[in-house]
Amino acid sequence: MNDIPKAIGPYAAYRRTEDLIITSGQLPLDPATNEFAGTDTYTQAKQSLTNIAAILNSEGSDLDHALKLTVYLKDLADFESVNKVFREMLHEPYPARTAFEVSRLPKDALVEIEAIAAFDH
Repeated sequence: MNDIPKAIGPYAAYRRTEDLIITSGQLPLDPATNEFAGTDTYTQAKQSLTNIAAILNSEGSDLDHALKLTVYLKDLADFESVNKVFREMLHEPYPARTAFEVSRLPKDALVEIEAIAAFDH
């Protein structure tokens, strides 16, 4: 799990059931440094999704098995940056998605993303 940033509180980065992997919100933390991967929404969204991919890969799944993504944005005006990352990293059929603008995220991140993914036995 060296590719997954450490949780910043008393919670698990993810939990797996027999059929699902459910992640906590993934901040754009580089697992090697535990610092933000960048200062713009595009770079941060890419790192958050990369962290989700690492979690899914650690359990034998991948982003193609993502069923639902929830995106929390500091500024909904940056939604197109998230769409750009999703177009680059996800494939059809795309997962369901919900996006919210929030007043503040942990560590003052610009974006946080959580996932629900299928687990193939």
